[in-house]
Amino acid sequence: MKKYRKYLGLLALVVLVALIVTGCSSGNPQKGIPPHGGIYGWIYTWIGIPLQNVMIKTAQAIKGANGAGWSIAIITLVVRTILLPLMLIQQKKSVTQQEKMSRLQPQMKLIQEGMKHKRLSPAQQMQLTNWQRELYQKNHVSLTGGIGCLPILIQMPIMIGIYSAVAYSSVLRHATFFGISLNNKSVVLAIVATVFAVIQGYISLIGVPEEQKKTMQSMMFMNPIMTLFFSLSFSGALALYWAAGNLVSIVQQLIVTFIITPSEKKRISNELKENPIEVVVTKKDLDDLFNGKTSAKEQKHTSALHEDLRKRNQGKQNRK
Repeated sequence: MKKYRKYLGLLALVVLVALIVTGCSSGNPQKGIPPHGGIYGWIYTWIGIPLQNVMIKTAQAIKGANGAGWSIAIITLVVRTILLPLMLIQQKKSVTQQEKMSRLQPQMKLIQEGMKHKRLSPAQQMQLTNWQRELYQKNHVSLTGGIGCLPILIQMPIMIGIYSAVAYSSVLRHATFFGISLNNKSVVLAIVATVFAVIQGYISLIGVPEEQKKTMQSMMFMNPIMTLFFSLSFSGALALYWAAGNLVSIVQQLIVTFIITPSEKKRISNELKENPIEVVVTKKDLDDLFNGKTSAKEQKHTSALHEDLRKRNQGKQNRK
């Protein structure tokens, strides 16, 4: 699960594209005919129309040709401000997970080295898997720690709502933001959104160890590329939403990099002084595994596993 974590955001955006494309086929923006059926029609009725009304009233209050654009920026700031505590909590968990995983790296490297061994038998593979599971369990590290798509999922209906609010409104359809159409695709807003994404990614790498930085760099490049692609694929209204959202992400990343991360590192260091990392596998254990030797510790562990399996099977039979 861990190695696929960085692709969860991409999957969510692909779903977003599918929803928008499906919605476009059920409505006709050129004729001002909104969608009525399916999930897109539901989002337009319950989110798109209210956002449409808010944007029009905000634009009227702000006045001027850029009112509609500023209303999108304000809506984005409100949504992201509401989500900010949730996103900071999620990123704090991710920092904690990364810090703990870095302390387990010496033992993880031994297990990974064993997995690459030639002529790996099923029994040896099972033992390596058991070591890995035991290493996580004894050191209270979750395989899914730091994973969370809730903020993205919450924002998806808002993004679709903004898109439909502009596309199906006779007023907003002709709105501009500093001369840039909010209904048509905008290269300028797409570039601005992408630049903000690059800045956010750069800040996220500050203070990260070189070994982790190599892994994170792929995600650093992936996020701006996705931002550019999706901003160029849809209307200027969505590109403006992403630009404003990425600006908030920069502020959020500054908080994580310079406040949360140092605090968590200090807390975990103090915690590990009282409860050091549990040693589950050593170089000697690995050598013994491939030399056909079984330590007393592993014999006891294997017996415990067999006993646990026996009890589970007995429990299933009793339930029958």
